Amino acid sequence: MEPEPLYHLALAADWDAAVAAGSYTMSTVGRTLEEEGFIHLSRGRQIAATAARFYRNRRDVVLVTLDPARLAPEVREEPVGDDTFPHLYGPLDPAAAVAVTPLPLGADGVVVVPPGLGFEAGSR
Repeated sequence: MEPEPLYHLALAADWDAAVAAGSYTMSTVGRTLEEEGFIHLSRGRQIAATAARFYRNRRDVVLVTLDPARLAPEVREEPVGDDTFPHLYGPLDPAAAVAVTPLPLGADGVVVVPPGLGFEAGSR
């Protein structure tokens, strides 16, 4: 059985620059790996809430789907509020991405996450 994919929400320009450079070092919107200490990742069921909270009204968001087997730095599952999230402790090699999907902005200003990522539709 293959491991569940992990996901990272990124700004398109940051991801494009990382692909060109061969290394991605943004932790989250406006914060680097150096500043945060790790890169924020999500499980499928967590993406919609993360997008709504941190990427509202952004038209330049991409969803990076990652193969956990391709991640070289350590991934730790750590508590955040009432849940746990995967955190990547080092730069992200763009070669770990199996898909990069631009996310549209809904009329309500919330980024629209495609169905089928481990959450129920409408659970934003």
